[in-house]
Amino acid sequence: MTAPDTPDSTAGAAIGIGAIHCVLPTERVPVAGLPEFDGLDPEAAEFALGSGITTVGVLEDRTAGDLATEAVRGLLARLDGQARRPGTLMLVGPRAPDVLLGSDVCRVQADAKLDGAFAFTVDGLGCTGSSAAWALGRDLLLADPSRDSVLIAHGSRPTGYDRVRPPVTVIGDGAFAMTLVRGGRPVLRAHRMETDGTFHDLFRVDYKQVPSYEWREECASPDRYRFELALHSRMRLGRMVDEVLADAGVARADVTTALMQNVTAGAYAFYESLLGLPIDPVCGEHLAAYGHLGAMDVVLNLDRRLARGDLRPGDLVLVLNNSPVAAWAVTLWEV
Repeated sequence: MTAPDTPDSTAGAAIGIGAIHCVLPTERVPVAGLPEFDGLDPEAAEFALGSGITTVGVLEDRTAGDLATEAVRGLLARLDGQARRPGTLMLVGPRAPDVLLGSDVCRVQADAKLDGAFAFTVDGLGCTGSSAAWALGRDLLLADPSRDSVLIAHGSRPTGYDRVRPPVTVIGDGAFAMTLVRGGRPVLRAHRMETDGTFHDLFRVDYKQVPSYEWREECASPDRYRFELALHSRMRLGRMVDEVLADAGVARADVTTALMQNVTAGAYAFYESLLGLPIDPVCGEHLAAYGHLGAMDVVLNLDRRLARGDLRPGDLVLVLNNSPVAAWAVTLWEV
C-alpha cells in the first residue's frame, strides 16, 4: 500500500496520490465452480476457461455501496490524526446502483462519517471511471487552493447473479479508496481521456422488465465488440499514449512499466504489440486470482506495483484504461 497522506509545504502545485486502501476477498471460487457455469453454452464456457482467470474473489451478501464504504473507512482509519479529512468524495459508479432515485454516494458519505464533504458520482464510463476520477480530482485541487484532498472510492460487484460476462470477462468482487493530495507520490504527470458515444448501447441490462435475480448483461453484437471496438481502441490508445508522453516531454524508452485493467489474458498481448511496451506481470497475477474488478483494476495494479519497492523516485508508470462504453484513458505517473 502507498504511504498515508503527509503534509509537504515544499510540494508546490504537483498533485499525486496520498494513500490507497484496497478491499479484497479471502474467498476465491474457481471459474468452473461458479453457479452459472454448468448452464453456459459451449462457446461461453470455452471463453470463461480461456480468459486467463483461474479464480474470482467473492464477497457475498454485500452491495457495491457496502464495499465502497468499507474501503473508505479503512482508508480514513489510516489517515486518522495525520491529515485533514477529505472535503470531496467521488464515487466511481458501480455496474448497477444499489438504489434508484436515492444516492449511493451520499449513503457512503453517511456510513463513513465524512461529515462536511461534498459527495458526487462519476458515472457512465465503466472501468475508465477510476482514471477519469483521478484526473478530475487533480483538477479540483488545482482549481481551489482551499481543498486539501479528494477521496475516490468504488465497489466492484456483478450486475446480477452471473459473473461470466462473454465476450468480455469474468467479474470478481472488491473495492478501493484513494486520496489525491498536494505533494503526493506518485505525481500525476499527464493525462488524456476520450469517449465515443456510438458504442453507448453495445451492452445493456433489461432491468425494467424483469426482476433483479433475472438480470443479465446482453451484448448487442459480439463481433462489433471484438473487431470494431478493438480497432477503435487500438487507434485511439496508440495515439493517446503518444500525446501523453509528448505532454510530459518524455519518450517511450523513459517509461519504466505499463499497467492496464484486467479483462482477459489475451488483452495484454494485444496492447503490448500496440505500445511496444510490456504490460507489467502484476496485471496478469491479479487477473488470474481475482477476475475483473471493473474500475478497481488499475488502482489495485498501481498500488501493488508500488508496494513491491523496486521502483525508484523519478520512475514513470504508464496506466491505460478503457471500457466498452466506449471510453479510453491514459495516465502517466511519476514515482
